[in-house]
Amino acid sequence: MDLKQLFKTPNPIIGVVHLLPLPTAPGWGNNLKAVIDRAEQEATALASGGVDGIIVENFFDAPFTKNQVDPAVVSAMTVVIQRLMQLVTIPLGVNVLRNDAHSALAIATVVKAQFIRVNVLTGVMATDQGLIEGQAHQLLRYRREIGSDVRIFADVLVKHARPLSSPNLTVAVQDTIERGLADAVILSGWATGSPPDLQDLELAKAAAYDTPVLIGSGANWENISTLMQAADGVIVSSSLKRHGRREQTIDPIRVSQFVEAARSSKLQTIKVGDPMGIKDQESGVRS
Repeated sequence: MDLKQLFKTPNPIIGVVHLLPLPTAPGWGNNLKAVIDRAEQEATALASGGVDGIIVENFFDAPFTKNQVDPAVVSAMTVVIQRLMQLVTIPLGVNVLRNDAHSALAIATVVKAQFIRVNVLTGVMATDQGLIEGQAHQLLRYRREIGSDVRIFADVLVKHARPLSSPNLTVAVQDTIERGLADAVILSGWATGSPPDLQDLELAKAAAYDTPVLIGSGANWENISTLMQAADGVIVSSSLKRHGRREQTIDPIRVSQFVEAARSSKLQTIKVGDPMGIKDQESGVRS
């Protein structure tokens, strides 16, 4: 998959909008307008801060269902994301937690979002929701059935989970790409806010060949220069919140600081590795 074609850059910075609790969630406040207002505020802060894409997810619906959310959640997310599509011009993605990839794909296809995130596409993971089995065979056939061109970004050895078998990262990456047909893979730390190990990123990148590898958690303006040496892009949220607290709203200043650090680090990496490449990139001749 060509990240530049989708995000207008080969090294996208993807922010995350964490939706307030939706209908049927324990914390649902019976006020969809409040959900929409906060989502619009955060999407605007992310876009104005310079991110290249946004993922919208039902983060505050915890505790999550394992495989299939209530139809009211699908309806609410569709309404919210459609509003955001009218507000920002950068690509939008959908993640329906914990692992409702079918609903995510349906929402994205209907509102014309560009990609989805799937926590478990292949294999079996032990999670706080129980055992989650990847359903790549059903998801890919469903995508074909509804005539969708939405891209699938899939986590490998996803955070807040443990594999039942030996966690061989190389095999997991290759299976996700070759047998699960993921368009991009995501590597995270063990929990929200925890970064992946640099050596693991390098291993994943080597195993993925031409398939993009994205950082899925734990990136901040201090460590991004190191992490981006071994990744094609980054998904970031917690470190962009006010005071770095996940329950807070997106801080535009933190967004700008992170974007500047991420782009500077990737620029420096290219410059060191390929001086001619950076010259051509800056002149617009080639990437």
